[in-house]
Amino acid sequence: MFSLEALRELQQKPAPFAPGEPLFWNDPYISQQMLLAHLSPHTDAASRRPETIERSVAWLIDALELTPGQAVLDLGCGPGLYASRLAERGLAVAGVDFSQNSIDYAVAQARERNVQVAYRHQNYLDLNEVASYDAALLIYGDFCPLAPEKRQQLLRNIHRALKEGGRFVLDVSTRHLRARCGARADWKVMNSGFWRPGQHLVLTQGFDYPELSLYLDQYIVVESDGRMTVYRNWFQDYTRETITAELAQNGFVVQSAWSDLTGSPYSDEADWIGIIAQKYIG
Repeated sequence: MFSLEALRELQQKPAPFAPGEPLFWNDPYISQQMLLAHLSPHTDAASRRPETIERSVAWLIDALELTPGQAVLDLGCGPGLYASRLAERGLAVAGVDFSQNSIDYAVAQARERNVQVAYRHQNYLDLNEVASYDAALLIYGDFCPLAPEKRQQLLRNIHRALKEGGRFVLDVSTRHLRARCGARADWKVMNSGFWRPGQHLVLTQGFDYPELSLYLDQYIVVESDGRMTVYRNWFQDYTRETITAELAQNGFVVQSAWSDLTGSPYSDEADWIGIIAQKYIG
């Protein structure tokens, strides 16, 4: 429940990767709002715009030299925006996401469009497949919110799931993106919004950990009955050197780096780093 003392404590800088509310991606209301954000063609808030996704899919097929029938794993697939396009080009695609709402939508869309994608509701930290895929994708910074031990677990899972010589594609944010977005500190009283359908107060605050290249967006939601919930989005930022080293420690060698996943040449000043890495067995 709301109290000024509890609110004061929440204004203090939390320990790196301290968790917030665990019921987030599968909250019945929030997951519906997230799905709407994924599907919006006018914003990059949850997924990139459709024209960017189209360019990414075409570029990835070319860059990875994927051919019809090859197996691709789309991790954090959401409503299937990449998975469906890859499947339409003849690839054998599996899509994994922690949001049941997004998976339900993706399944319904695949059925309606007569597209074959093996969607499943699963936490990719629990992935246990062995040598099943030619390529694995983790797109739009999904790697960055994870604490170090969870990133290692995910990389072990992906390494195990890929066939010998399989490729892993991901993009990670840089401190340039963080500097451009700036620190957040504001509050709003909403009649309805992303977090709640009824009247509520949202207190937003950003915390920077420059020595760790880490950033936190924290949202404190106070409902009209005084209930208070804390949501935390962590962002581990990278340089080309740090993401290369982290992947190498977990069985991957970086083959190429880009400024995005549409093939823009790499720049040290870019907001994002797109990586194509290959599984190796040492």
